[in-house]
Amino acid sequence: MGTGMKTLIVDCGATKSDWLCSDGTQLRTPGFNLAQTPEEQLQAVLDAAARQFPDIDELYLYAAGLVGEAPVDMGRWFPKARMEYASDMLGAARAVCGRRPGIAAIVGTGANSCQYDGETIVAQIPCGGYILGDEGAASVLGKLFLADYLKGFVPEELAQEFAHAFPASYAEIVRQVYRTPAPARYLGGLAPFLLAHYKTNTYAKELIDRNFRAFFERTIRQYEALPLGIVGGFGYACRDILQSLAAEYGITVSRIIASPLDGLKLYHGL
Repeated sequence: MGTGMKTLIVDCGATKSDWLCSDGTQLRTPGFNLAQTPEEQLQAVLDAAARQFPDIDELYLYAAGLVGEAPVDMGRWFPKARMEYASDMLGAARAVCGRRPGIAAIVGTGANSCQYDGETIVAQIPCGGYILGDEGAASVLGKLFLADYLKGFVPEELAQEFAHAFPASYAEIVRQVYRTPAPARYLGGLAPFLLAHYKTNTYAKELIDRNFRAFFERTIRQYEALPLGIVGGFGYACRDILQSLAAEYGITVSRIIASPLDGLKLYHGL
């Protein structure tokens, strides 16, 4: 970053976007998808950001699915800025690996991963989403738990506590999973309940460990043996568990951070 340059980093997700400027100014806005978010909603978010961050010289936008140029011209809001658009996966790799080769993983509501050579993504195991994959994710943990809960495999005491904390009928659970626009978010919302019982309930511990073992066995071990960096709120909340299980597989964990911005501001010299 050049002297006196104003650099803006954007970590854009489906539900929220975090904006960080080199002058220390920060902003959180609703999430957006440059290709899919309705124009009126997108304009409101970008108008607010442009007011908060005038005279930007460089803008780095990291968002799911973005490769190359964005489908919307951001120059309308940041006319002076040199733009770089990249996927959230490249953002995660830069955040946890910096400019060194490594394996990067996003472990949040969903899960994704890649092998990174210090500049670009060189290999990527398809994540599959919460139905076909996403091992390790909070949504998959919720899915595994609900499947056991509905069929009576959850120990009675834990099942009763869950029913009290989440008073939903079978019909409501089915509706949330099959008939709402964000079922992965609903399933992921059950993960904190299970995590709170990790140290006191054998079933909860084994289920959480099973989810993370699948993450290592079905995804991470398919890459070269490089240091693993993890980014994401769920991964960070489970950092001690992940460190312990990774050691069993002979995997070195380099960093676990909650937000990509924690590493991206270092990568971009903010």
